Amino acid sequence: METGCLFLKNRTFISRRTPQQVLVLGFALLIAAGTALLSLPISVQDGQTLGFQDRLFTAASAASVTGLVVTDTGTTFTWFGQAVLLVLIQAGGIGFMTMATMFSLMIGKKISYKERLVLQEAFNHHNTEGIVRLIRKVLKYSMVIEGIGTLLFAAHWLDRMPPAQALYYGLFHAVSIFNNSGFDLIGGLTPYVGDVYFNAVSIVLIFLGSVGFIVLSDLIDYPKLRKLSLHSKVVLSFSGGLLVAGAVVIFIFEYTNPLSTGSLNVWEKMLASLFQSTSLRSSGTSTMDTQSLRQATHFFMVILMFIGAAPGSTGGGIKVTTFAIMTAAFFTMVRGKEDVDLFRRRIAKVMVYKAITVMFVALFVVVGATIVLSFSERQPFLMVLYEVTSAFGTVGFSAGLTQQLTPFGKSVIILLMFAGRLGPFTIALALQSKAKKEPFRYPEGKIILG
Repeated sequence: METGCLFLKNRTFISRRTPQQVLVLGFALLIAAGTALLSLPISVQDGQTLGFQDRLFTAASAASVTGLVVTDTGTTFTWFGQAVLLVLIQAGGIGFMTMATMFSLMIGKKISYKERLVLQEAFNHHNTEGIVRLIRKVLKYSMVIEGIGTLLFAAHWLDRMPPAQALYYGLFHAVSIFNNSGFDLIGGLTPYVGDVYFNAVSIVLIFLGSVGFIVLSDLIDYPKLRKLSLHSKVVLSFSGGLLVAGAVVIFIFEYTNPLSTGSLNVWEKMLASLFQSTSLRSSGTSTMDTQSLRQATHFFMVILMFIGAAPGSTGGGIKVTTFAIMTAAFFTMVRGKEDVDLFRRRIAKVMVYKAITVMFVALFVVVGATIVLSFSERQPFLMVLYEVTSAFGTVGFSAGLTQQLTPFGKSVIILLMFAGRLGPFTIALALQSKAKKEPFRYPEGKIILG
């Protein structure tokens, strides 16, 4: 939180850098601050040993709301360490610039135009108009949703633990699940595979966190305006389609697997499959042992993790809107049409080009990291690909590789989580120099395809 405040106080720092550079540097400082706090003796339980790289890994995983862990959160960290993780998850989920803006608004500080540009980049918004109003909504929606989630979880745990502990557990898991982080204090959620109440609350929290705050705002305003934006229509339709498809495929593939859902009744199989599919939007929380799933399921999950959640959400991946545009472009070419359209709206070519760029940059990162880790870790290819995609998509599912990683492997995964949360496109723009407009255009050429 202090990091964000320093950003807004230091106008010179922001004015000399592009919005993308501010986001990259600010996110790096957030992770550094989290690592420093987790390195304090008060953060770790007595008798527990945690090296610097493991603390850095944990801070990066929390700030990027990934959830990959090298140690059990509930038994390794003290209440102070868990509070640090909770702040990192919250700042990483809604954005550290959002947190910084919140403090600025609280003290009556005006948000500059440059800072609005940074916020626009952070939420992938089309322009700066109404961006501060959107930030207010983000903060309000987050507090309300997490507050309700806290009370619902606390009520569920009241018969299993003291009221104060139930409320604390409720708060931690509501924030963690809504922000799609995957951290938990109970050593995994497999005991809740048939718990309808817990599953229902968690699924709703994951879904609300994954569709993005712009969509949430549209849904809340729908009764009054009676319309949804094109963005919301695309996100809701494709997210819903992927959720149903994922649940059906997992249900079929794992139906007879004795290590996952084979021993459950049909209703529990359906519930577990739905929870797992919803969690693939970028949550990483699971009521099944992900290491025991079949290879076909793992590979299918890689695809859904790669797609990820919606822009402006607490999730990662290439984003469901990128997948939607690429799908629409594919059908446009198959049908021999010229314009790419969705819901009777033409998609600008620059958006199609951006979707292609995001797709290829993401593929390059995932494939490159998979090749490197396959060489350095000497583990099965699918296990490596699964872990890499999970880290890049900030999902947090593990096939069992994370806790076996070498120091080099952990460094690669940290970089993947960093890139996945900010987005490879943002990092690429942060590294490039200011683009210069070409004073001419080359003559058109023809290349044979197919």
